[in-house]
Amino acid sequence: MAVRDMFSLEGRVALVTGASSGLGRAAASFLVKAGAQVIGLARRVEALDAWRREAGGETAALAADLSADADLAAIAARASEPFGPPDILINAAGLNLRQPADQVTREGWERTIALNLTVPFFLAQALVPAMREKRWGRIVNVASLQSRRAFANGIAYGASKGGVEQMTRAMAEAWSAEGVNANALAPGFFPTELTGPVFADPALAARHAAATCIGRNGEMGDIEGPLLFLASAASAYVTGQVLFVDGGYTAK
Repeated sequence: MAVRDMFSLEGRVALVTGASSGLGRAAASFLVKAGAQVIGLARRVEALDAWRREAGGETAALAADLSADADLAAIAARASEPFGPPDILINAAGLNLRQPADQVTREGWERTIALNLTVPFFLAQALVPAMREKRWGRIVNVASLQSRRAFANGIAYGASKGGVEQMTRAMAEAWSAEGVNANALAPGFFPTELTGPVFADPALAARHAAATCIGRNGEMGDIEGPLLFLASAASAYVTGQVLFVDGGYTAK
């Protein structure tokens, strides 16, 4: 296979959750540049419209609330309307309430687990049949440093992201023999809405930068190459893996 074909997303349809901000928005915009038709899914209509204006290319906006009681099968069906059934699913929507362990509420715990773990599975489950028919699909979940490391005020978030890592392996076991590969990206510290409290404290941000092997925190462009690899034909024999895009944070 030619190098260009190996990494091309021409003719592919991608659904990106959390596309209105942060890494989800960066991922959605980059997939457009890579040639995919991209459906951005998020709650905020105005933010999605702004993303589409910025991204250009062939895009569609899907405004939906991915809450615990959302009809994910219906959302998946709506996502198939603009360009046909998605070949690629990027589960980037996430929630981190940053509550100390003694202050975690049942409601906060369940909201976190629902959005970070339950929704990605059932959305994938709804989209897999069409991928299976084509014998080609890519599911890219978003894990975290907290999939393997504990941080203060992150017990619910960490539990959900630890679950994402294992869920990714289980998705691979369930679906990869039928052409649907499942992997995860685990970002380090990138400047997003979720990490706003970190970057609002220059000293804290500097400590995290110093904890990497490279010596800096992530920049949005750092996610592009790893994302393209996992979303394209280049990763045909890679499944059930978690790729840490963290500047070597977990290596130290």
